[in-house]
Amino acid sequence: MLFEQISRDILAAMKAKDKVRTLALRNVKKLFIEAKTAPGANDSLEDAAALKILQKLVKQGEDTAALYTTNGRADLAAEEMAQVEVIRAYLPKQMSVEELEAALKEIIVKVGATGPRDMGKVMGMAQKELSGKADGKAIADTVKKLLGM
Repeated sequence: MLFEQISRDILAAMKAKDKVRTLALRNVKKLFIEAKTAPGANDSLEDAAALKILQKLVKQGEDTAALYTTNGRADLAAEEMAQVEVIRAYLPKQMSVEELEAALKEIIVKVGATGPRDMGKVMGMAQKELSGKADGKAIADTVKKLLGM
């Protein structure tokens, strides 16, 4: 499970005196613990939920780095992106544009989508099947293109 892997990696990063990795992984573990202790979580955290947390952290980090860059703080942007790269290592490999398009074409055939009105059906199934493998915005943009929107 990701929770245990992160815990082991924090110890390794601390022993190696890797401050960036230690900070990033401690932040991840904090959010994992919050998710585990949330009402209804039964003190457990499935890998699917953990992946969503990791994806959210990567997106937030990228957005923060972009803000820092816009405001002329390249030093802070670099620190933020270093942490993002640590977290990104725990995510599954992202699909290429070609792989995404092929997967979405299969989903379109499965749900019998014929046009823009069927985007909701396609997106629902795509989000389930491609979760963690592709960015939600990339999925939506590709679905729009394939459905002729």
